[in-house]
Amino acid sequence: MCENELINDIFTKFQQSLDSDQETREVIRTICKEIDQISREAVTYLQIIHHKEEGISQACLKTRGLFEKARQGYLRLKEAVPPTDYFKYHEHWRWVTQRYSFLIALVIWLEVGILASHETVAEILGISPIEEKEGFHLDIEDYLIGLLLLCSELSRLAVNAVTRGDYNKPLQISRFVMELNAGFRLLNLKNDHLRKRFDALKYDVKKIEEVVYDLSIRQLLPKTADEPKIEDSKEADS
Repeated sequence: MCENELINDIFTKFQQSLDSDQETREVIRTICKEIDQISREAVTYLQIIHHKEEGISQACLKTRGLFEKARQGYLRLKEAVPPTDYFKYHEHWRWVTQRYSFLIALVIWLEVGILASHETVAEILGISPIEEKEGFHLDIEDYLIGLLLLCSELSRLAVNAVTRGDYNKPLQISRFVMELNAGFRLLNLKNDHLRKRFDALKYDVKKIEEVVYDLSIRQLLPKTADEPKIEDSKEADS
């Protein structure tokens, strides 16, 4: 075999590898587009929480039905991604998975008022919760960003709840978000994107504090509710 033939063989294999990678990416993009559309429908259903209390339980029920459709999409995605190439293609589904982490956490909070665990979110999506070197799983950073998105949505809900005369909801939100804030402060965040998203949490906390404070000075807080401990503003801004 001459030198030119050897070079041709080498570059032919390179092209085959590139073609295979492109085909895989196209399959992944198609699936991600489908599950992204489902997540947008879920967001639309859940917008009712900012307008009226009635219908929230029904919206959560409909959203859970969408989660089942998304689960089927993630199962297809899991099959399409080679076990050793999770992080190679991770960028394709990173954002939509963060959104699902947020949506699942929001639905569970609306239903029972508790934090959706990493394992629970992964189970609903039908993927592994274990951070593995190989295999499809729910990346911890994607889950954490989903929780930060949840805090932003709840800060918005705190304001809108007051406009419709629900003065207890901001207190419930305040307790929950402050507990999450305390939890995040235990983490040594070095990831740039996650760190920047966490830095925005202090503004969500401040916004909720202002709502609770305004209710307090107007004497609109529920008599039976214990006002949550509000962190010192300097600490919250640190």
